Amino acid sequence: MTQSINTTTMENDGELREDEVSNGLSNLGPSATGLQHTYLYLSVPGRDLKNVSILCNYIHLQKLELPYNKIKDLSCVSHMPHLIILDVSHNQLTDFFGFQAPKNLKEVNFSYNQMSVMKDLSEYTSLTKLILDYNSFSAIRGLEKCEMLSHLSLAHNNISRIRGLDHLPLRELCLKGNAIQKIENLQTLRKLQVLDLSCNRIQSLSGLQKLLLLGTINLESNLISEIKEASYLQDLNLLRELNLIKNPVQDQDGYRLAVIFLLQHLTLLDQQTVTAEGKVSSLNKYDPPLEVTAARDHMTNLLYQLMQPQVIFDSTLPSLDTPYPMLVLTGPQACGKRELAHKLCQEFSDYFAYGACHTTRGPYYGEEDGLDYHFETEEEFQKMIQMGKFVQTVQYGGHWYGLSRESIERVAREGLACCVHMEVEGVYSLKKSYFEPRYVLLIPTTVDNYICCLKARGFYSNAQMETAVSRIDLYAKINREKPGFFDNVISCGGFVCSFCSPDDRAEAYMILKQLVQEYLGLEEQGGDTSSITPNNTSTNTTGEVLAAKAEDADLMDSYSRNYQKKIQANMNTSQTPAVSASSNRREQLIREALNGKCPGAYAELFQRSAPTAPSSLASHSRPHQGPSPIHPAGLCGPDEQHSSSEESRASSGLSMRSSAGVLSAEIPARGSEVGSGLSIEPLEMSMLGQDRGRIDSHLTPDAPRSERISPTLPSSPGRPGANSKQILPPIPSGRKSNDSGPKQ
Repeated sequence: MTQSINTTTMENDGELREDEVSNGLSNLGPSATGLQHTYLYLSVPGRDLKNVSILCNYIHLQKLELPYNKIKDLSCVSHMPHLIILDVSHNQLTDFFGFQAPKNLKEVNFSYNQMSVMKDLSEYTSLTKLILDYNSFSAIRGLEKCEMLSHLSLAHNNISRIRGLDHLPLRELCLKGNAIQKIENLQTLRKLQVLDLSCNRIQSLSGLQKLLLLGTINLESNLISEIKEASYLQDLNLLRELNLIKNPVQDQDGYRLAVIFLLQHLTLLDQQTVTAEGKVSSLNKYDPPLEVTAARDHMTNLLYQLMQPQVIFDSTLPSLDTPYPMLVLTGPQACGKRELAHKLCQEFSDYFAYGACHTTRGPYYGEEDGLDYHFETEEEFQKMIQMGKFVQTVQYGGHWYGLSRESIERVAREGLACCVHMEVEGVYSLKKSYFEPRYVLLIPTTVDNYICCLKARGFYSNAQMETAVSRIDLYAKINREKPGFFDNVISCGGFVCSFCSPDDRAEAYMILKQLVQEYLGLEEQGGDTSSITPNNTSTNTTGEVLAAKAEDADLMDSYSRNYQKKIQANMNTSQTPAVSASSNRREQLIREALNGKCPGAYAELFQRSAPTAPSSLASHSRPHQGPSPIHPAGLCGPDEQHSSSEESRASSGLSMRSSAGVLSAEIPARGSEVGSGLSIEPLEMSMLGQDRGRIDSHLTPDAPRSERISPTLPSSPGRPGANSKQILPPIPSGRKSNDSGPKQ
């Protein structure tokens, strides 16, 4: 009953009574002097108190909480020298720190009061946390001597400029809900970790660049409109949380991925977790690795190629099991790739021809259209992409470069290997295709000489030269981290452009020449020692040559087997057994048809419509051969069928003297050794492209098969019916001659 009366009295006059104090006391412990035990904490919230002068007698208090009252005077705090924590939020205080400073006061909460002016707090040297939210402060002042202050909050005041915080040891700063338009005067807050500037009028993130310990930034409800503003935060490696909710920048396309890309260390963006998948997506979109760019390039070109009429290419006719031979020279810009490629093709003209790429850049001094590059406009280049004419395309230095299918096929039709040059982006793209070139890297070891070479050309700006020099490390890193990515590396002390010394150019070319000769299986001629000419004809005895051929043939078999296994592995990925078996059957039928091992579709059609009487077919005997006729499959005995198929394969195999003869010796064609006895001859793929009259003569039922001398080289290794094997991939053995006989 007494307690109820006291409460009523207190509510009437707002004065704190003794019994209420006793109810709010807690945490009994030793006093600061250690001479006695006393209650250290007092909490009296939400009692509409106005007069708390009774607290002058409680000198041992260390924590005082009087929130949600109507207190206007705090002079009683002057009698609490040991006070550490003070909370008088949600009161009616107008005097900022209206009491003498307790010596050890550390945390003060004056939020939701009526203060308007900050005074000097140099006496409060132990102050670590100061909360002044929801007052009427218009400026920050008086904190210069607070050398222990780590947490400051001035949310929802009238502050328009950030100042008065120089060199403070702040770790958390909250200026939410003010009228701040610019981030300024924060560069000296070296220890700042959490910054809240939400609900202001900030338009730029400039001013945060030097706050290297920032981990959380809240900029919700501001006026940031450009994604590029996030670039000011790129050096903040400890930044983990960023909030840009309710900013105009969120309305831009690709906003989230762009910010994640610029700030790769983020774990929380706009209160949503940044996943690993999101980081990968942002990287692939705005700065994709070379592998991703190459994969996209390959998919684009392949898609457009599949939309075009499908044909059989000259580069694939010689063999289905051996890739078309190509030599790719790669290296940094202006490293002499083009010069070496031209010189190589001139000296080894029976083996190589230069494949000119297309580009959208203008010609440099001395470059010729069609000889060095095919110079195209941007519109023409994009049109060629959409027409599926490119094997690979890359963007470098703001220009497009592309290797067209026609550039390769033009060389393949001559029976030569294609020699091209490109940057490493093109190498990545070409490796995604089915081509299997040899890659030779040209890389400088003396950067100063390389820079002199770039300057001597006079074509490049300083920025372009810096980019070119920086790419030396890129090539070196790829070669170091991906063994086998390049087949060979030529290190050059000085570079091999036309402005370098002749000795440097000659040295680089001699190394490249030696590599090519090793690929070709050639030896230098000289003295009385036996040597092998470019046509692999023996100049002394044939025993050593045959031994060399046998050894290299084993290497070729290994190369072909590895290539076939690679293709088979790609075809069998994620396939059911039924789908895999079907693919294998179709692949085998196509290979046998193209290689002449079994009749093609046209031949089978004619055979099904032909008479089935064996006697009628037996009457057509082969000229100048034995008495045994050749019967269709299934109509002759086992011995006869075996003999027949051997001779048929020997005469009908695709033995083109072009890209199939990879790095090989010239071996006489076997097509002229076999005649014909069938009245109905299968249509061979090797006859594609010949005149119609010759095709008609081959399809005449009663016409005997005449002897044909194949204008090409013998069949490639591993092809059914081929009794001879090539030596080593991937350079062809010689240029196709326009004469009737092979070129010697």
